[in-house]
Amino acid sequence: MRSRTARAADDASGPEAASSENEPTSSSALTRGRPRRRVVAEWTIVVAVAVLFALGVRTFGFEAFSVPSGSMEPTLEIGDRILVQKVFFNWHDLHEGAIVVFARPPADTMCVVAGQNDLVKRVIALSGQSVYSIGNDVFVDGRELSEPYVTQPLGTPVASKQHPFKVPEGELYVMGDNRSDSCDSRSWGPIRGSSVVGKAILLLWHNGHPDLHSF
Repeated sequence: MRSRTARAADDASGPEAASSENEPTSSSALTRGRPRRRVVAEWTIVVAVAVLFALGVRTFGFEAFSVPSGSMEPTLEIGDRILVQKVFFNWHDLHEGAIVVFARPPADTMCVVAGQNDLVKRVIALSGQSVYSIGNDVFVDGRELSEPYVTQPLGTPVASKQHPFKVPEGELYVMGDNRSDSCDSRSWGPIRGSSVVGKAILLLWHNGHPDLHSF
């Protein structure tokens, strides 16, 4: 008899107990829902800021330049497009062989072309180094440079072994790969490091078609 009474009491209290159990669960779900929406909103803002930052770096940190002359052939042809790194870059960190874009030096009065305010050349010697040539070979601090990208004769010599040219502090000695047809430091002297706009990091367009190639 007691057993049946207890079961009846349990059956009677079942719906109410279930209802009372569901109420706090629903309340806690609502409570948890608010922080979840807040987290999603915060992450949306973070992602949006990151995208805007990335676009800003792409716009102001890198720039595509068109090669204005044939002085860097065959590495770079006229009209080739290169991507130049302008930020997170210090000209003091440049090395021999780097390709750089720089403002036309004031001493360049022999090879001026209207509209060409920036030039593209290769770094040959750094501040404090001595450079000279013997035949078609170029030497820096007495060491012959390995230049597989050069296919033309040197043309105008750099200096002599007996009287090498020492690059002044704060300056760079640059030359074009097309040595026999390039106006460069042999013509107007070394360039100021501060005149360097940036270094070429990627070839985008070469010889009339896309050609991705890193430098």
